[in-house]
Amino acid sequence: MNVKDELRAKARDVEAFLADCLNHRNIPERLRAAMDYSLMAGGKRLRPVLVLVWAELLGLDPEAAMPFAASLELIHTYSLIHDDLPAMDNDDLRRGKPTNHKQFDEATAILAGDGLLTEAFGLMLSAALPPERVVSAAQAVAEAAGARGMVGGQVLDMQYTGKDAVSLEELKTMHSMKTGALITVSCLAGAILAGASAEDLGRADRYGRAIGVSFQIVDDILDVVGDEKTLGKPVGSDQGNDKTTYPKLLGLEESKRQAEKYRDKALECLAPYQGVQADFLRALARYIVDRVQ
Repeated sequence: MNVKDELRAKARDVEAFLADCLNHRNIPERLRAAMDYSLMAGGKRLRPVLVLVWAELLGLDPEAAMPFAASLELIHTYSLIHDDLPAMDNDDLRRGKPTNHKQFDEATAILAGDGLLTEAFGLMLSAALPPERVVSAAQAVAEAAGARGMVGGQVLDMQYTGKDAVSLEELKTMHSMKTGALITVSCLAGAILAGASAEDLGRADRYGRAIGVSFQIVDDILDVVGDEKTLGKPVGSDQGNDKTTYPKLLGLEESKRQAEKYRDKALECLAPYQGVQADFLRALARYIVDRVQ
């Protein structure tokens, strides 16, 4: 089984949980429909899979981590709904379907995002694991998703849009917050939930940071050289929105080299580990970059 098939197989378990996680919650029908519309629209389910794989690598039954893992997908989905809004990226397509505000309306899309974010923390705290681990992991997610992480990164993204002379360091900082923080904390949360040592927590954190950077660089490259059918969203939207990207600053070839450099950093973090979960994480780090080879 190649890494794409393994990722799909792991994602199917997440999909099954997500399909049921909002049931019996007494959510108004239209709001529930909007939340489900984006939550069940597909996607790689990378973030929850990272939680599950790191948890299992470090000795925890992944089933015990599933509620927490799924919460990362709710947070990621809320961020996509809000990113697509006219006040932000103003996108019409997401995963090959009309964006949430196009399918419903702007107010409903905003509230669907709010609902997913709030439900995510309830889901996290429902994990039947030692309370100190759950609280510690939830605290890490709150920081990664909030003003010091993903939300702050989105603000920087808006500030930098259309701005001349955005530096490489500014771009790295923005992406480490907007995209990288949630990927990193997915790895870290899995390790925390497993009761990992300080050394293992450090490796999970560094692996997440490295693949987060390579993931964003590749995303920027695909916005230039990808195709809409494969990506499920318009190609060239970054250029159309006058955003600073890695290819814009470094060119395509140097951007590819940078993605490879961070892939190698991720692989270094996995040196102490053996077994199927470690092998999957290695293959995943390679696959992220191989998408533009």
